[in-house]
Amino acid sequence: MKAVYALYADPDSAQLAVDSLRREGVAERSITVISSEPFEEYEFSRRDKPTWIFWLATAGGAVGLVLAYLLASTTQRLWPLVTGGMPIVAMWPNLIIMFELTMLGAIIVTVITLLITARLPTTRSKLYDPEVSSGKILVGVENAPDDSIEKLKQTLRATGGEVNAG
Repeated sequence: MKAVYALYADPDSAQLAVDSLRREGVAERSITVISSEPFEEYEFSRRDKPTWIFWLATAGGAVGLVLAYLLASTTQRLWPLVTGGMPIVAMWPNLIIMFELTMLGAIIVTVITLLITARLPTTRSKLYDPEVSSGKILVGVENAPDDSIEKLKQTLRATGGEVNAG
């Protein structure tokens, strides 16, 4: 993977770098910004769109609830045990199974959605620098064309970043 990136100490410089890269004609999807903390007041942190993970987890929980009810009630109807005048399908004991399978459905769908949206597992290497964990902000361009690498380096240097190439 060919990448050009710079590390910035403050979010103002990182935002300036993102704006400069856009002015140079770099596509929005090609610009990578990585930080160890959210900077919600800056535009570069709001580039990713919200996911539907909440609604998908809710749907997974609803499917788990329905399957749990069907499992418990079908089992009780196939092997009826008459116990002291109680109904064959008693809801109070079934609530335990219904709760557990509701949570299982929500958790499984959440994990699957997370793996899909994070594009995991992957064999493609991602742009990263260990300095990000020390508070630096990485702004870079992945898979930059060979003829534009020097121009990208100049743009990132002009915005005050420590330029690296990977």
